[in-house]
Amino acid sequence: MSANVEIYTWSTCPFCIRAKALLDKKQVNYHEYTIDGNEIERERMAQRANGGRTLPQIFINNQHIGGCDDLYELETEEKLDKLLAV
Repeated sequence: MSANVEIYTWSTCPFCIRAKALLDKKQVNYHEYTIDGNEIERERMAQRANGGRTLPQIFINNQHIGGCDDLYELETEEKLDKLLAV
């Protein structure tokens, strides 16, 4: 079984592309919510992300991880694999 990974993105966002690249490199299955211009979805995302409105917003097993930099920081600190293991 693998972790439930969700990522809110904007299709042309370089940070979103970078975050997905790391997940793809690690062969992680994730559910992507592309919210290009959809303010209703962005508000729903912000509620889940404790007010965070920047993209991407990443969740692992319903835990808010943050954005791209936060994801890469977890990888650098060797904590990401543990979060992804179930």
